Amino acid sequence: MNSSILIVIAMSLAVAALARRYEVAPPLALVLVGLGVSWIPGLPITTLDPDLVLYVILPPLLYSAAQDSSYLALRRNIRAVSLLAVALPLISTLAVGLVAYWCLPQLPLAAAMALGAIVAPPDAVSATAIGRRLGLPRRMTTLLGGESLLNDATALTAYRLALGAVIGATTTVWGGLWLFAVAAIGGALVGLVTAAVVAKIRAWLDDPPMETAVGIVIPFVTYVLAEEFHASGVIAVVVVGLVLGQKSTRQGYATRLQDNAVWRSIDVLLESFVFLLIGLQLPTVLDGLHGRPVATMVWTTAAVLATVIVVRIVWMYPATYLPRMISRRIRDREPAPRPAAVFIVAWSGMRGVVSLAAAFAIPLTTDGGAPFPARDEIIFLTFAVVVGTLLIQGTSLPWLIRRLGVRGDERRGDLVGLAAAQDKAGRAALQRLDEMAQTLPPGDAMGEQVAALARWIRSRQNLAWEKLGRSEDEVGESPTAAYTRMRTELLRVQREVFITERDAGRIDDEVLRRVLRQLDLAEGLYDRSSRLGT
Repeated sequence: MNSSILIVIAMSLAVAALARRYEVAPPLALVLVGLGVSWIPGLPITTLDPDLVLYVILPPLLYSAAQDSSYLALRRNIRAVSLLAVALPLISTLAVGLVAYWCLPQLPLAAAMALGAIVAPPDAVSATAIGRRLGLPRRMTTLLGGESLLNDATALTAYRLALGAVIGATTTVWGGLWLFAVAAIGGALVGLVTAAVVAKIRAWLDDPPMETAVGIVIPFVTYVLAEEFHASGVIAVVVVGLVLGQKSTRQGYATRLQDNAVWRSIDVLLESFVFLLIGLQLPTVLDGLHGRPVATMVWTTAAVLATVIVVRIVWMYPATYLPRMISRRIRDREPAPRPAAVFIVAWSGMRGVVSLAAAFAIPLTTDGGAPFPARDEIIFLTFAVVVGTLLIQGTSLPWLIRRLGVRGDERRGDLVGLAAAQDKAGRAALQRLDEMAQTLPPGDAMGEQVAALARWIRSRQNLAWEKLGRSEDEVGESPTAAYTRMRTELLRVQREVFITERDAGRIDDEVLRRVLRQLDLAEGLYDRSSRLGT
């Protein structure tokens, strides 16, 4: 099994690399390749382990997404996020459960509700990734990101309640509400306490490699700790990620640079592995359907998949416009979005690996020893919904975004805000430079250094304002762009000299690595691809 996982990891990275190289959505490419590979005879079957997903894959993905999210933006949009992350999963659970109960006679109502909870939460990766790449408005990406961070907790709590009713651990409605409150509040408390402790530890360490190492362990420890207290591990990880993400602005630059690089690589690795693993589950899912009526399963699959998609679309419009019709304060504070933008959010409901993990985690028997009713059918329907939404909605979403013209218009506003802030920061830096210059001993060398620093500060101010003007295609290369181009070339020349000196044995590899890091940081400071708006 260990060798199979290594093979899947290697294959997923190869497919993801090709997809990114040729600008194909990696989640879709990976699922399709997984489906294709699963048909090859003689290959070992890789069955999804629920614990692997819930305890190893989900926590770091949630933590990384939470760190990249804006706590302030989520707080501003708390009403809309709650309607998507709490209300919609519960409504989807009810609707899908009733449809499945009606279509499959052998499916008890409680088991049908378990299926509804399993397929209720959209995937935490694919929609926001596609939206950012295609330039969706920031509020839409905030809503999708906030939904994906919190909806797993809602759906998994409903899943536990439905599962308990099936296997014999019955509970009342009030008991279910109490369980949900404990899971949510307990998870938030665990996340807040863990964040406070970890922030103190990382500040005390003041050691970038060790701080990053601690950061890698945080999501796993937080998730397990919350689950031990019967709280929501999902909410705990999201809270600790949001808090530490806000506090990261106070960390040293080396820790931020290192964290960013490490977590980008972890995200790519885990996301690639997950989506390929989804496609590879086809043989396992089909093996459990021997003897089932094909027509019944086809009809039920179509009905459940349609319900998952349609319920989200039907919910989105009243959830968007009714609050504005009822409350004048909401109307004044939040202009009504275009119907096309609402439809894009409604269409961004692709399901993912959390749903499959929950389906595979269904026990084989009830507390009384009887087989869990329709377990194989639930797993198959979950697989069909996950693959169906990824292929139907995932493949059409980029085209719909372009066709409906739903694009963000924040770029110029961002640039204006950046230019104003850069100008203010420059003036503050020049004032501080003047104060420091008055304390320096007189001398030509000191004067040259002060003048060089002043030129650097003014170039940073000019850079932000130049981005607001016409493009270089219209007016030619700007002074700052020319300076950046020449500076990059000079850094390249220096880098080649140091490498040549190392090859000739005149400096050691350790010396070379230290110098290259300094040159790389200097080049990164003016890297055009890292600037706002490019």
